Amino acid sequence: MADLKARPRPTGAIASLGRTGFPHVTSPTGGEIDIVTAPSQPGFSPLDLLYASLSACLVLSARIAASQMGILDRISQITADVTGEKATEGHSRVAKFNIAFSIKGDIDEESRRRIVHAAEDEICTVSNTIRGSPEFSTTISA
Repeated sequence: MADLKARPRPTGAIASLGRTGFPHVTSPTGGEIDIVTAPSQPGFSPLDLLYASLSACLVLSARIAASQMGILDRISQITADVTGEKATEGHSRVAKFNIAFSIKGDIDEESRRRIVHAAEDEICTVSNTIRGSPEFSTTISA
């Protein structure tokens, strides 16, 4: 049997910013997003992007888990609403992520719990990274 491996998707992001204005972010695949910072501006702030990355990874991972469990055909929609609470002391950071999953379809509560557990604790690269302590390797140039 042939060993089929998915071609890896290029990942990463480059943000650029001038003396004024807001960051503009591009991806290696041509994606673009402008970042906002004012509370009244529509769009994504850097913190929104963190929550967006986690929520998107979780729903994709939940779909993978449901497929592995053989029950994906009984699910109509998966939603992960992610917010957070910033730390009140120390460095500026998110101290707690609040995740509200909704899995609609003809499945029981135990299956929902198994899907969420697999998504959060096994499959989602973003949640696994946040829970860990990844290293930072930084270079500086002119």
